[in-house]
Amino acid sequence: MNKQEKEQTISNLQSQIDRYKGAVLTSFRGLKVEQMNQIRQRLREEKISFHVVKNTLMKRAAKGTDFEKVSQYFEGPIAIAISRENPISLVKILLDFVKTQPSLEIRVGLVEGELVPPGEMKSLASLPPREILMAQFLGVLQGPARQLIGGILTSFQEFLYLLQARVDQVASSETSTS
Repeated sequence: MNKQEKEQTISNLQSQIDRYKGAVLTSFRGLKVEQMNQIRQRLREEKISFHVVKNTLMKRAAKGTDFEKVSQYFEGPIAIAISRENPISLVKILLDFVKTQPSLEIRVGLVEGELVPPGEMKSLASLPPREILMAQFLGVLQGPARQLIGGILTSFQEFLYLLQARVDQVASSETSTS
């Protein structure tokens, strides 16, 4: 690879890592080409890129970015999966693939700037999708408002019942006096 090709590769890597939401570094030693193609295809379905990278080029591309945090893991044969949308689906796909192909080793994850060790990825993968989390959060926010409105309505209804009872009392006392 000549200098111009290296610079182009570094530029391409930088454009990939600039807009990431999540990334996972893997060691693919022991995987066959067919297995690599399977994982690439599965990741591509979710719009996740999967690249085999040269460690020196990746280290150069990572300078000045969040990926400097994982540069110590750039040793041996490395492939990097990068998601621009949903880091949870990236982790789930890779963990599912590891179940059937234990040759794929997950080294480390990077989710929105935070390092995620392989042990913590299982708990990350067990999270519900973002939409469900948002709905649960909104439900928690609505709880106190519902209680407040319920309390106000109950008080208002009690006041109306009391007012109606007084109207009925005054009406019955007027009919009995007449």
